Amino acid sequence: MYFFILGVLALAHTISPAMNRIFPENFPNKQYQLLFTQGSGDSKEEIVNYEFDTRDLVCLVLSGVVGVWYLLKKHWIANNLFGLAFALNGVELLHLNNVGTGCILLGGLFVYDIFWVFGTNVMVTVAKSFEAPIKLVFPQDLLEKGLAANNFAMLGLGDIVIPGIFIALLLRFDISLKKNSHTYFYTSFLAYIFGLALTIFVMHTFKHAQPALLYLVPACIGFPLLVALVKGEITEMFRYEEKPRTDKDEQEKKED
Repeated sequence: MYFFILGVLALAHTISPAMNRIFPENFPNKQYQLLFTQGSGDSKEEIVNYEFDTRDLVCLVLSGVVGVWYLLKKHWIANNLFGLAFALNGVELLHLNNVGTGCILLGGLFVYDIFWVFGTNVMVTVAKSFEAPIKLVFPQDLLEKGLAANNFAMLGLGDIVIPGIFIALLLRFDISLKKNSHTYFYTSFLAYIFGLALTIFVMHTFKHAQPALLYLVPACIGFPLLVALVKGEITEMFRYEEKPRTDKDEQEKKED
């Protein structure tokens, strides 16, 4: 139930921008506000103040349908929809402030992932036995059984979110250079695809579960650093530090 509620909210938030483009301009869109306060008079304190509209409610209903489908059938498509929603929200909510911190984080998790996959069977056992959308599953017998496929390869959401927040940091670094190019973002994004493809290849070759970060971390760090070295921007990359967001910044983002 916990993952059902969080999954519905995460999926509604994820599909909302796309759905807003689909709705016709004459769609009757009304504004609502959910306000919950504590105390009264001068001591009144806001606990919840959430604004939403009719379009958000439609997204919530659609996500609720997917949630009921997942709750009743545990179908792999519903699992992946929730998993992708969790991953996208994770990349949106979590931020790295500089490349050095990102390298330390990815380096630590690189060792962590290798130990828990090759050193013990804990990671694989939990991933296979825990019934929750904490992973993406890819049916290996899709051509044979169609949507009823039941033989899956798995990718943990951490293998998406952790490299994802590093790639998002490089996108912000690209923007800070003010060169109207996203060189480091595209480099790291393609590096992620390469690392993931290499993971799948090794897994199928050796018929054994693989720690995805073993291949993703060197690719996502190594390729952008190599590009920065060639372009002579390695110093600027490691000096770049994102300033914490202020209330004014959040307000300008909402207005945009």
